[in-house]
Amino acid sequence: MSGIAVNKVRRKYVPNLPSLLAVCEVNYARLLRLMPDCDTTDLSYSFEIKEGLHYRVQIVDSSRYTSTVELVQLAKGIPSFLQPVMQIRLYHDARVAEVLSAQHIGSLQPSYAYPNAKMHQRNEKEMTNRFLSEWLAFCLQFTESQRTSKI
Repeated sequence: MSGIAVNKVRRKYVPNLPSLLAVCEVNYARLLRLMPDCDTTDLSYSFEIKEGLHYRVQIVDSSRYTSTVELVQLAKGIPSFLQPVMQIRLYHDARVAEVLSAQHIGSLQPSYAYPNAKMHQRNEKEMTNRFLSEWLAFCLQFTESQRTSKI
């Protein structure tokens, strides 16, 4: 093996579509639990997790088959560029929700060549949708606990 150059060719990343769609279906269901009136434009829901930590879900656009919402974390004392923000499109006919953009970086591509100038991971879109799933579960856990504790 000495003196032989091994040329590794990286194949293009192909998203696991069934896995991604399953996450997007869960995200859709969780978003509907957070905001049941998602067919109304300019509607906003705010959730307080603890003092100084709030989440806001705002409907940016709504039509017959889709809605676009923005999910933002609002925390005192933390610079805005460190606070998560996502634009999410809900497809009502397919019952899925996918992240359109996150952290003001523009639209997410299905996959990225790696390495790249903006340091996106090859599966950035899939990872962002999984993060949204965890974020929504966190919001639901605290909003439901607040609802039951106020009874």
